[in-house]
Amino acid sequence: LCVRSPCVRAKSVAGGGGRRMTTRGLARWVASGASRRGSPRAAARGVASSGVAGGIHLRDSSTMTKFREADASKPKIVLAYSGGLDTSTQLAYLAHERGFEVCAYIADLGQSDVRDAASVEAVRDKAEASGAYAFYCADLRRDFVANYVYECIRANALYEGRYLLGTAMARPCIAKRQVEIAWAEGARFVSHGSTGKGNDQVRFELCYLGMDPTLECVTLWRDREYLAKFEGRQDLLDYATSRGIPVSATKKHSYSEDENIMHISYESGELEDPAYPGVAQEYPGKVLRKLTNDLDQTPDAPANLELDFDQGRCLALRDCDTGLDLRDDPLAIFAELNALAGLHGVGRIDIVENRYVGMKSRGCYETPAGTVLAAAHLDLETLTIDREVMRLRDTLSLKFAELVYNGYWFSPEMDFLRHAMDHAQTPVSGTVALRLHKGHVLCRGRTSPHSLYQQNLVSMDHEGGFKPEHSTGFIQTLATRLKASKKRDSQLP
Repeated sequence: LCVRSPCVRAKSVAGGGGRRMTTRGLARWVASGASRRGSPRAAARGVASSGVAGGIHLRDSSTMTKFREADASKPKIVLAYSGGLDTSTQLAYLAHERGFEVCAYIADLGQSDVRDAASVEAVRDKAEASGAYAFYCADLRRDFVANYVYECIRANALYEGRYLLGTAMARPCIAKRQVEIAWAEGARFVSHGSTGKGNDQVRFELCYLGMDPTLECVTLWRDREYLAKFEGRQDLLDYATSRGIPVSATKKHSYSEDENIMHISYESGELEDPAYPGVAQEYPGKVLRKLTNDLDQTPDAPANLELDFDQGRCLALRDCDTGLDLRDDPLAIFAELNALAGLHGVGRIDIVENRYVGMKSRGCYETPAGTVLAAAHLDLETLTIDREVMRLRDTLSLKFAELVYNGYWFSPEMDFLRHAMDHAQTPVSGTVALRLHKGHVLCRGRTSPHSLYQQNLVSMDHEGGFKPEHSTGFIQTLATRLKASKKRDSQLP
């Protein structure tokens, strides 16, 4: 059922930088779909662009609605908008209390809030009711997977050795399009709904200023007047009601979620206690159960897969059990891998991490496809990258992860690291055979046209050109310092 096919070379795109877009250019982007640095996305060869993979639609769903003409006497601001209580209240406050003409912008990175047309329309209508003059929903899923997720996987970016950076890598993707919309709309101001205690305020604003230092950011959760007016959730609800904004009076759950196609993160509420739930209780609500099955609910039969990589990017997925063969469309591959890995309970972690702002926080994460790709990619690297190059790359991976976590995606040091990673990934092409079972990712074989593995050389059954007698002098040389140290130690008092 699995027919091995040659890898297709993918163009290296870092996802950094940006260029100014005209209003006409942005309209073309909305109509045709956007991918690498604003260029139209190519149609996938493995799955039709109007098809479905992993339970999600693959067609571009970007929309732009202009409710009215903006008042030219007022300054324009582009708000990163979610449609929730916080950003709906902030939109209304910016429009009615601060005198801005607000363009509401939401990025579709695969979160369930905008998974279908009806959901997007509900968010759009709420933006209009809150006072926006225009609304953008930008489908950035392909751009996110190809230029942010894949870049972090190629760099083996693990923050503090465990976190695959699903939230952190999403922020530059969101911010980049927000800045491009600001350019197109002629806006000098941008805003976001991040709180004053978290990492995201830093990530968004460093990305804004890294792309355009002339932009000004209005951050209401750091504004004393705003904080005094809205001391709690009830104040937000009362204001929304007074402005006719349709919002729910009750929270969905005690904890907060951040979702995209890479992962879901859960924090706050009961999860602020790092000892909870322990072994005597269960996680609240759907924590760690939205993308992945509990192990006792996973299939007894494993999933057998093959992944093809070219220069560190996954270009094809073959399900050896069903015959499914996806290639060339990163969104389709990632969505299908999410579904398969989630079914088998892969990708759950519960950790305490160090925020950039100086405090520790507890986060629970589901990252099914990302966990599989990271394991397969690292496995292929061991076959194709020189030992000393890998050791140097590993030191750079720590810095890469730190820069992503702290918000320095658009920075000179990140540009330098990307070039280094691109060079290290040049030989990382080939196929990895995997088995997913009961929460585990088991690598069961790997092949590459650029393999450094020489079977005859390492085999115990063949000499392969290796002279065993040479090892005697090699070992004696290596032991020189050990013998000197032992002699010295014997003379110490």
